[in-house]
Amino acid sequence: MDSDDDSSHRHRTQVPLRSSSIEIHQNAKWNQTSVTVAGGNGEGNGINQLNCPWGLYVDDDQTVYIAEESNHRIMEWKSGATNGKIVAGGKRNLVNHLNHPDDVIVDEKRDCLIISDYRNKQVVRWPRQNGTRGETIISDISCVGLTMDDIGCLYVVDHDNNEVKRYPIGESQGTLVAGGNGRGSRLDQLSDPYYVFVDRDYSVYVSDNSNHRVMKWEEGATQGILVAGGHGCGSDLTQLDGPLGIVVDNLGTIYVTDRSNHRIMRWPKGSTQGTVIAGGNDLGSQSNQLTYPYGLSFDRQGNLYVADQGNHRIQKFEIE
Repeated sequence: MDSDDDSSHRHRTQVPLRSSSIEIHQNAKWNQTSVTVAGGNGEGNGINQLNCPWGLYVDDDQTVYIAEESNHRIMEWKSGATNGKIVAGGKRNLVNHLNHPDDVIVDEKRDCLIISDYRNKQVVRWPRQNGTRGETIISDISCVGLTMDDIGCLYVVDHDNNEVKRYPIGESQGTLVAGGNGRGSRLDQLSDPYYVFVDRDYSVYVSDNSNHRVMKWEEGATQGILVAGGHGCGSDLTQLDGPLGIVVDNLGTIYVTDRSNHRIMRWPKGSTQGTVIAGGNDLGSQSNQLTYPYGLSFDRQGNLYVADQGNHRIQKFEIE
């Protein structure tokens, strides 16, 4: 596939469901009574349980793929299922085990999973159907969040180096696209970045966790633009407290997991404050509550899925 940096020659493919092809009305609302679609049966390693879910991915038929950090596995939960299926990892005594996987996406074209295998410091490609082991495609990286653009380039957050790199198909040496100037709070720096999103213009959005902000780095930029939070750690509508999962829709609206406020925030493009669209009712396990949420994603209908890490479950908030 062509990986020419000239966007006029880029060959666009179907993009992951975290992509800006998601069309959500700017005034959309979600039912605050969420539904558990995976886990919710207490902390554990049974096939009907989860243990510290982090990143998640939703495919076209509402199947959810979950990076389950503390069980060292990737789970697949079909829509309506009461049990999940282990599709990668889960056996720590094997040479090819996963060790604290933090994120997962599906490469539909190659019918495989791409996994951020954090403690093994590698990004792994794993066959989606009956895969027994993965193939290392990027090594020596403290990878947390990852995503893919519409030409197949991977974007991977290197947490320990406070940077994000882009990896064209088949290449293991990335190009810096955000951060990389040491840990800090300047516009050209990041501090404990976790998740990443790329839009149709190849701008990169990063949840800059310890700076309590979301930064946007346009393609080729040497510094970022503050697009959410950045007013200290707090619970006001101008603030975030440990942001994690992030999605941007086709209008440029930012959806971000506000972890320590136990809520999901929406920040319209150009806005100086956000609104709460899910959670925000203190931490807890009721259907209108979240406890330290991590990843988030949408399906094609605009329903919101949240990795409710502290409750060991995935919650679905249906769009109204």
